[in-house]
Amino acid sequence: MTILPINPAANANPDALRAFLDQARAAAIRAGRAKLVSISLAVDALDPLAVLESIFEPGEPHFYAERPDIGSAIAGAETAVVFEAHGRDRFLAVQRWIDDTLEHTIAVGDVNAPFGGPHFFTSFAFNDDVEAGEPFPAARVFVPRWQVARAGSITTAVANLVVAPQADLAALSERVWRAHAKFVNFEYGEKAPAETHGAVLPVFRSTEAGDYRGAVAQAVVRIGAGEFEKIVLARAQDLTADQPLHPLRVLNGLRQRFPECYAFSMANGLGQSFIGASPERLVRVSKGVLETEALAGSIRRGVGASEDAALATTLLRSEKDRREHELVVAAISGRLTQLGLKPEFEAQPGLRRLANVQHLHTPVRAALPENVRLLAALAALHPTPAVGGAPLAAAVSGIRGLEGFPRGLYAGALGWVNARGGGEFFVGLRSALVDGSTARVYAGAGIVAGSTPEKEFAETELKFKAMLEALRT
Repeated sequence: MTILPINPAANANPDALRAFLDQARAAAIRAGRAKLVSISLAVDALDPLAVLESIFEPGEPHFYAERPDIGSAIAGAETAVVFEAHGRDRFLAVQRWIDDTLEHTIAVGDVNAPFGGPHFFTSFAFNDDVEAGEPFPAARVFVPRWQVARAGSITTAVANLVVAPQADLAALSERVWRAHAKFVNFEYGEKAPAETHGAVLPVFRSTEAGDYRGAVAQAVVRIGAGEFEKIVLARAQDLTADQPLHPLRVLNGLRQRFPECYAFSMANGLGQSFIGASPERLVRVSKGVLETEALAGSIRRGVGASEDAALATTLLRSEKDRREHELVVAAISGRLTQLGLKPEFEAQPGLRRLANVQHLHTPVRAALPENVRLLAALAALHPTPAVGGAPLAAAVSGIRGLEGFPRGLYAGALGWVNARGGGEFFVGLRSALVDGSTARVYAGAGIVAGSTPEKEFAETELKFKAMLEALRT
């Protein structure tokens, strides 16, 4: 990426913008191909979700992710450039496309600010290939035209555009100048599209996709026969409402209920949105350090402090849950070691307490060598036994037949890569695929020796609760 020493804040006028774009077009002419131009600007404090609500268009892709508990949120809308891939090499294909795009990117402004510069918003489905008719491809990455992000007290706005050798600079300059004026003096609408004050709440009809109890029973038999040690099986509930569902309204509810989770929305621009509140980081890379975690083994929260503590003790002493958790920790450690990393983690798991459930939790860290890229680590880690099983190949091959429906982005990897090679991905859990007035809601549980259909069904009911409440309010 070429970073030019131009300060867009100090040269904030149409003539300076036109002169900069003229330089970019000249570079495109010399290269014989289009250039991605990225303009970053520090702005007054903004709420990225409120901004996304203000510019939301059902026919445009968007990405949103937020961790309210740490004051981090990022939103991107519309498409500057996009790429799709499938198959076993999809992670490598996306990395190569990102590298090629950055080689032909010209950036100015606060590129090194938190969330500065172009970001590559990416979704990887659970499987390397998806079935016909699924709304999201096996891998999709796009750079948005407009990006707004908050990191603590710092808000950064980014405009990305493609400047081709034959570009109409007058039209491009006008578009960017309008966006600059809007973000510098942003005014929220009086009523965002996701607000429902005084509105009639939706009424749902629901059906179950597949026979979950029967699938668990079959899985236990196959575990006993030695086919695998663990398999993660999901349920899907199909809900039909008496009115259209607004994905950002649902997202608002999730971010408020689960501030310690990744509240997220990925829209494909065709009317479908994959939304959720994921508790699980898959991988984060920043300043040469990789962070991931094992999150497996669950129990509900208690009504009061005493019951909550008693349930936590039960979870920590559960042989079945500890065994399930240890499988995940061992798999993560082994895969990182194969990449040449030296993972560090505590010998005993701790607890991760969410609003309605608590999990066994083991954070894992490792120094990331320069020759290992974020997406290479992601490819090695996905899917973990927490969402797939062990041995992985045997478990993944058995999931589709037992569950009875395609997973799509459920239990896939969603996140972003920045221009410096850092980024963050989380697992698509506690999630729903929203399409007009319908929603498919997902929840899963790990099946090991000793699992029972009723207990695993009850665990998924607990995990469904968050999304069902968000959809119904």
